[in-house]
Amino acid sequence: MLEIQNLAARRGYVTLFSQVSFKVEPGEALVITGANGTGKTTLLRMLAGLSHPLSGKILWQGKEMRVFDPVLRANITFIGHAPALKDELTAEENLTLLVKLAGEDVAVDVLREALREVALGARLTVPARVLSQGQRRRIGLARLALAPRALWVLDEPVTALDPAGIALLTGMMATHLSKGGAVIAATHQALNLPKGAMRQLSFQ
Repeated sequence: MLEIQNLAARRGYVTLFSQVSFKVEPGEALVITGANGTGKTTLLRMLAGLSHPLSGKILWQGKEMRVFDPVLRANITFIGHAPALKDELTAEENLTLLVKLAGEDVAVDVLREALREVALGARLTVPARVLSQGQRRRIGLARLALAPRALWVLDEPVTALDPAGIALLTGMMATHLSKGGAVIAATHQALNLPKGAMRQLSFQ
């Protein structure tokens, strides 16, 4: 599915990482750990096709990808560490916008059901500015539920989630893996995923 060969990144005059290589196949989850500032977010943005590596290759199904490659956009769902919501829009309106920005078309009833599945059914018309940080994060979980793409790239996905929210997220991830999808997630917290499907990459 996705293969990384000798990837390197630099911020200013500082090399964040170098010689990073791995593969992620269908049904696999790669969990990336490490201290702040070691380049985890930088790596994820490269994998999603949003920024250039200093050197190295990113391959999808054996074909080398470039930054902003439409093939990556068509096959990867990237959710960053910030919820990326507009405060004046409701939960439903924000999710609608996120789906449209991804180039997808989802029926209103399907979108609302996704919000209900993440316990936001009573908050459909509430402006995002009055939602808690955990509720704002759950809009991103609803976005995952509507993502048909093979690879999920997630940056600190459990931030602000309570235990029920974390269980919901890991359940969604496990289901995605069982259907042949793959996950790459950077996190400071342990994820309760099927042991045989999960590998770890530690950034120093």
